[in-house]
Amino acid sequence: MPITEHKMVAGATPHAEGDRIMQICNACRYCEGFCAVFPAMARRLTFTDADISYLANLCHNCGACYYACQYAPPHEFMVNVPRTFAEVRKETYKNYAWPRAFGAAYQRNGLTTAVVTTLALSAFLVGVVQSVNPAVLWGTHTGPGAFYQVIAHNTMVAIFGAAALYVILAFVMGFRQFWADMNEKMGDFVSPASFREAVWNVLTLKYLDGGGEGCTYPDEKPSFTRRTFHHLTFYGFMLCFAATSSGTVYHYLRDFPAPYDFTTLPKILGSLGGIGLLIGPAGLLWLKHRADPMLSDQKSRGMDDGLLGLLFLTSLTGFLIVFLRETSWMGITLTIHLGVVLGLFLMLPYGKFAHAVYRFAALVRYALERRRPNTNASFE
Repeated sequence: MPITEHKMVAGATPHAEGDRIMQICNACRYCEGFCAVFPAMARRLTFTDADISYLANLCHNCGACYYACQYAPPHEFMVNVPRTFAEVRKETYKNYAWPRAFGAAYQRNGLTTAVVTTLALSAFLVGVVQSVNPAVLWGTHTGPGAFYQVIAHNTMVAIFGAAALYVILAFVMGFRQFWADMNEKMGDFVSPASFREAVWNVLTLKYLDGGGEGCTYPDEKPSFTRRTFHHLTFYGFMLCFAATSSGTVYHYLRDFPAPYDFTTLPKILGSLGGIGLLIGPAGLLWLKHRADPMLSDQKSRGMDDGLLGLLFLTSLTGFLIVFLRETSWMGITLTIHLGVVLGLFLMLPYGKFAHAVYRFAALVRYALERRRPNTNASFE
């Protein structure tokens, strides 16, 4: 279709709008050096819905292509790759959610759902402990195993083990369908060279550099601020996970139950991770609310805020336990913290965190494609 025939269609679905825009971009190709989206686009002459989902999840929403585009609004072609792909990603999270009804519910109002779920879980845990023994909830507990005087270790393991298994299952089910829709074989996903390249791109946040000068986010001035806050959030989360894992080793292999001293590995990792999860999410929230509204899907803001808010609250309540652990406030603080963490766990497959799964899958596929012959090479 000639480029002049591509007009904004009122009421078009995000995928249809993505197809329209990619046809225009494929004819222009000015932005090929910005990120992986445009080289991947150039390997195609037509775009299925699965192709658009793939390209949208390759997009890191750096905004560079929007400010560089000669066809961006107010031009009549109305090319806006960041916003359109943000809308497509939201559809991805909903369409590949398992069970799908949960994804649809979270999409409608992610922030409210996250807050209500977390408050309800925290209230439930507080109510259970209070009903069993109020003196335990408001008592002062010190020394090794103090936390488990409030809630038994086996109870914690049962609750969070079940939640973790559910989250893993939900992510696996969504990933399998996403990967299958791209007509890729499951065995290719773990192809060593491509998998390794994708992991490196994730660890370095390669495509949050706007082609080298940084994201044009929250405005058109390039900056690495967003990339820095993303690093703090990502590595903060991973350090907290490492702290939990090392605590498990201490508990089962060294017979050393929590809470731990500040000189122990779990406490060091957890403190560093907690700092990252205070600064990173707070910084990303600050940037999001200053960002040019043309760069994102405004209807997804609640979903984004819900995840960042829960990450921040998880860290904040964790530090409160540290400061209050030898007082009568430790029990109630620990119980609320566990409710926040459980709420975060249960929200992970249905909100913005899902992008970690689909973006990684898209990066693996891009690495695979780069190693395959380009059947559209004559078109380039």
